Amino acid sequence: MNRPPAWTDWIDWIGSARSRHPPKTLHTGATTMNSGYLILYHKQSTSARTRFLRHGHGGICGIDALPEDALLDPTRGDDDSTLTTHPGMLLRNAENRLKLPRGSLESDLGFRCRVVADDTAGDVHLAHFVSIDPPFEAAHHVGAAFIDLTQARGLPSTELELLRLAYEHVLG
Repeated sequence: MNRPPAWTDWIDWIGSARSRHPPKTLHTGATTMNSGYLILYHKQSTSARTRFLRHGHGGICGIDALPEDALLDPTRGDDDSTLTTHPGMLLRNAENRLKLPRGSLESDLGFRCRVVADDTAGDVHLAHFVSIDPPFEAAHHVGAAFIDLTQARGLPSTELELLRLAYEHVLG
């Protein structure tokens, strides 16, 4: 008896297809914006210390950098007419890039933001590492690092605003 594949099998299949074909991007003149971004964090279970992953490009949104002219959509994508991307693909891509086992990242439901650059939009999702300790070596291997909130001062204003919203969401 053949059973239909689980939804996780579909995500793997899409991920393998996506690795053979580059992700579609929204071209906006001199700026290129992806349709989805991911903010990754780790919250220590015993102390509640929260650290965000700063990617090798210097920002907290990843995996690719936000365009320099990206602004936070004031509606944060909350209007009902807006289609959003599913974070599953972003999670698998991040796990693959960090060389982490599948299931190392989980999406935080309820966090929804959108950035806009030259009239094109990209969704921003939030996800956390499920391990007891942050995967420091995996981050270091790809040129990334975990930072505390106080170490984010040099980020562009859009990323600082996204970081503030993410931190508020994490705190509850």
